[in-house]
Amino acid sequence: MHYPILSYLIAAAIGYLLGSCPNGYLVSRARGVDIRKQGSGNIGATNVLRVLGKKWGYLVFALDVLKGFVAVRLAFAIALALIPHTTQRELIGIAGGLACILGHTFPVWLGFRGGKGVATSAGVLLGLMPIAVVSVFAVWLILFQVTRYVSVASITAAAALPVFVMLYLRLKLLTGASLLPFSILIAGVVIWRHRSNMQRLFHGKEQRFG
Repeated sequence: MHYPILSYLIAAAIGYLLGSCPNGYLVSRARGVDIRKQGSGNIGATNVLRVLGKKWGYLVFALDVLKGFVAVRLAFAIALALIPHTTQRELIGIAGGLACILGHTFPVWLGFRGGKGVATSAGVLLGLMPIAVVSVFAVWLILFQVTRYVSVASITAAAALPVFVMLYLRLKLLTGASLLPFSILIAGVVIWRHRSNMQRLFHGKEQRFG
C-alpha cells in the first residue's frame, strides 16, 4: 500500500526531532558551561568554538552537519518503505531536511531559541545535492579567509546557493525542479537568522574570528 501523506508527516516529524537536538548546548553543558550565557549566546558551533576551543567547536559543527544529513537519508528510506517506486522521494527528502533546519533553529527543548542553521543546512544539502555543498563551502572559505567574519562568509555562501543550484540544473548536473525553490528557502532562513550579525556589521561591532 502507498502512504504518501504519512511519509511526509513521518519524515518531517523525525527531521524536526533530529534538528531540535541542541548539540552546542549539550556539549557545552557537559563541559560545565551554559553556552547561552557565554559569548554571543548562540548555541551554534561558532560560539562553542570561541568559548570552549576548536576541539569542541568542530565537534558541534560535525554533529550539526550529521543530523541534517541523517534527516534527509532517513526521509529517503521512509519514502522507499511507504511508497515503493515513488517519484516523490526528493520532495519527501526536502520535507525531512527542512523540518530538521527548523528544528535546529527553533528547538522545542530550549524555548524555540536555537542556532542559525548553517551547519545543519550544509548537512541537509549534503544529503540532497552534494555538488552544491562543495561550491558553497568554497565561497564560504574564501570569504572567511579574506574577511575573518564567519557571518559574512555564511551570509554570502547562503546567497550563492540558489545561483549554484540554478547553474547546475541548467548544466544537468542536478535534477529535480523542487531543488531551486528549496535552495532559495534555505538561503532565506540562514540570512534571516543572521539579521543581528548584519546590524553589528553595519555598526562596526561584529567580532572577527581570531
